[in-house]
Amino acid sequence: MSTTLRPAAALPVASTRWVQLGLGLICMMAISSPQYIWTLFVKPFGTAVNATAVQVQWTFSILIVLQTFFSPFQGWLVERFGPRLLIATGGALTGLSWVLAAQVTTLYGLYATYGLLGGLGTGIVYIGVVGQMVGWFPDRRGFAVGVAAAGYGIGAVLTNFPIAGSLAANGYGPTLLQFGLGIGVVGVLAALGLRAPPPALTQQTRMQSSVADVNTGAMLRNPIFWLMFGMMTMMSTSGLMVTAQIVPFANDLGIGKLVIWGFAAIPLILTVDRICNGLTRPFFGWVSDRIGRENTMFIAFGLEGIAMAIWLATMSNPVMFVIMSGIVFFGWGEIFSLFPSTLTDTFGAEHATKNYGCLYMAQGIGAIFGGPLASWLREYAGSWTPVFSLAIGADLLTAVLALALLKPMRARYLARR
Repeated sequence: MSTTLRPAAALPVASTRWVQLGLGLICMMAISSPQYIWTLFVKPFGTAVNATAVQVQWTFSILIVLQTFFSPFQGWLVERFGPRLLIATGGALTGLSWVLAAQVTTLYGLYATYGLLGGLGTGIVYIGVVGQMVGWFPDRRGFAVGVAAAGYGIGAVLTNFPIAGSLAANGYGPTLLQFGLGIGVVGVLAALGLRAPPPALTQQTRMQSSVADVNTGAMLRNPIFWLMFGMMTMMSTSGLMVTAQIVPFANDLGIGKLVIWGFAAIPLILTVDRICNGLTRPFFGWVSDRIGRENTMFIAFGLEGIAMAIWLATMSNPVMFVIMSGIVFFGWGEIFSLFPSTLTDTFGAEHATKNYGCLYMAQGIGAIFGGPLASWLREYAGSWTPVFSLAIGADLLTAVLALALLKPMRARYLARR
């Protein structure tokens, strides 16, 4: 069941909300590099702070854990103080995290700057923008959230090659300083144009919605939330494993130093992945608005599991490596449009920012499993096969749960309410 509203043209401030969507998209693009370019920094950071790959990968986990575990509180702050101030602060913190990380010489300094500050900054922006979109677009929730989330997935396309080139020419310090300043400036300027949905639109959404609003405490007592939390944890684990490990994976196979289609392999792989990771979010959000959330989950999650299995079987082929990595991300990135839309469809829009903040914590757990623990398993087993096998199993299990369990549970719950 989905929210029933008048057509988009009949909604008030119809043009204003598209401006808000554009600004939210820019904010998301500005903060995407800390997560999606991270894999380029693993080796330089390891050398700079004299640490192992497993130790350095904990920075990635800290980034995502801070980004997600504080998101309920960050959602409350956005609702309390408004999107403009808080999201601008998040953009500034994100840029500052790179500026300070440029100076670090110790592992704990890396954790505190790139990990802690970056996690807090990106979390404020991410949860704030998603909350904005479900409020501004009650009639096109899946699509709007997907477009905003696409900015986070695809934004790093603009920085992949420049950062890779700067790392090779200047090292990690000047690179972080230069791009950190850019992240902060763009993020702050875009955030200053954001504003909360007008009361008229909020009231219209509440009056026309077929879903009763549920506060965060009541949602946390509902088994549907915990089923979705487990499903998102499994999907986050598989996707973040690839995000954090793809450069070490490619280097282990000897692909990292190759030239494919006239481009250096690593920046090409990351660019293809970011494009697919971005496009999948509005695409599957749009699909889910039409065929239902759970049906779309089954298709998308199953696609990632199958693609990852083919990727594992053909991993020594450089061209197939590029193609299948892109398909894997196309099957993964849509979790950031499907899960918030499904949650809001189920528990209403009034508390959407705080409610999604609780669900988004699953991404933090996935970062621990997909980052340092996946790296440890690779070192322990001496092969990537166990790591990929676990990720494939998680994808396929989540796809089945979407239809076999989540769909009937939500149908019964919504029928009762």
